[in-house]
Amino acid sequence: MLLLPRHYFVPHEADYTRITYTLTIVAAETLSRLNPQMTFIYISGVGTGSSEHGRSMWARVKGRTENSLLRLFKAAYMFRPGLIVAVHGIRSKTTMYRVFYALGRPVFPLLRRVFPNQVLTTEDIGRAVLNAVRRGYPKRVLEPPDIRALVAG
Repeated sequence: MLLLPRHYFVPHEADYTRITYTLTIVAAETLSRLNPQMTFIYISGVGTGSSEHGRSMWARVKGRTENSLLRLFKAAYMFRPGLIVAVHGIRSKTTMYRVFYALGRPVFPLLRRVFPNQVLTTEDIGRAVLNAVRRGYPKRVLEPPDIRALVAG
């Protein structure tokens, strides 16, 4: 069995913050200045911590990112999908994810039937994003059932 050090899977907080928070906010501030009425969609993830004080580093950073975006845009939606199944030939650039999807692909249809609101496809998320921009949604932070509701229209 191959054992890899923990840092192989978990980036340092400063690196993760630079990529996840700083890059996103710098781009968002520019977009907000150019068009303050635009709709901004941020794909986050289930478990993101809006309090910014949770135990999980990634959840704190994503929560901070979401909170900043919500303050920056009047029309901003934070999508928090759970399991995302890639369809139509989409492949992750991350080897670990490609292996996970290759091994899990046979059970994804079963998971989707058992947990219909928790398992979303890349197509589902795309449709939900378009519907949020076109029609809006009463909540600004969307969990998987909300995303599923947007897919249905």
